[in-house]
Amino acid sequence: MLSIEFLAQFYGGLMALAILVYAILDGYDLGVGILLPTDDKQQADTMIASIGPFWDANETWLVLAVGLALIAFPAAHSMILQALYLPVAVMLLGLILRGVAFDFRAKAKTKYRDAWDISFKAGSIITAFSQGFMLGLYVMSFDTSLQSYTFAALSGIGVVAAYGLIGSAWLVMKTNGDVYTRALHWCRRFNWVSLIGVIAVSLVNPLINEFVAKKWFGTELSILLLPIPFACIALFIFQDRVLANFISCAPKQESWRPFAISVAVFLLCFLGLVYSFFPYVVPNELTIYESLADPSALTFMLYGVVLVVPAIIGYTIFSYRVFWGKTQALTYY
Repeated sequence: MLSIEFLAQFYGGLMALAILVYAILDGYDLGVGILLPTDDKQQADTMIASIGPFWDANETWLVLAVGLALIAFPAAHSMILQALYLPVAVMLLGLILRGVAFDFRAKAKTKYRDAWDISFKAGSIITAFSQGFMLGLYVMSFDTSLQSYTFAALSGIGVVAAYGLIGSAWLVMKTNGDVYTRALHWCRRFNWVSLIGVIAVSLVNPLINEFVAKKWFGTELSILLLPIPFACIALFIFQDRVLANFISCAPKQESWRPFAISVAVFLLCFLGLVYSFFPYVVPNELTIYESLADPSALTFMLYGVVLVVPAIIGYTIFSYRVFWGKTQALTYY
């Protein structure tokens, strides 16, 4: 049987990977939904077509992350779900609304088309805000004070902006014409809002969590990791310069650059959060070692994991390879 330390770190790392990939992949298609125009059918169709082959499969990573938390860290899963049951329920309602609206907008009668577009946009905003609200409460160690809920609400707005950033960057990469032009301006605006949100979280996190402050400012490793926030800020500034150049010169052959920069920002922010809270899976309460499920069961499950996870990764890479390039018209007929 494998050691508890190895199992805890393996399943914790796998869960972290699933959350990161979900935030990037479903983040951009939620962002496209947030940006969906309700006054231009042609542009809305183009934007939906850009995520059509991917959006449903992107949510697989959310299922994987939640499933790993339930199976590998059941005590932590229970505590987190009890603390977040209301925003989780709201998020699920948003996901359901998105799923229904996506299919019905392609098949509903013309007079209902606008209603389904509005529903898809609303579902995307609800889902993104709920995820940000949960992140804010997590950072605040699930405190129930007014200050914590205020911060969580601001965090919700920040995640909406972050998804708007990566969603608009995706549209820059995948579209042409009017949608491409609008996406450049959307991306630039969301870039600055996201920067403010990242700075706010970076300042609040060590102030309210003593163990986070010690990890960032009280160890020898801090000297090596302190550049992460500054590198993230530098990427935001670089993103703005790239977008400004695109607006003035429109070099569409390099339209992938804003999306790549956005992915790098997501990666740095996520690494910062993981380092801040590791090895805690519930802040100030449970570590990955304390909340680990039965080691013998997890050792047995490992055989299935090493088959299923590579298959998911392979399918994801294959689907993006097949549908690479600029968006073409999406039809269900």
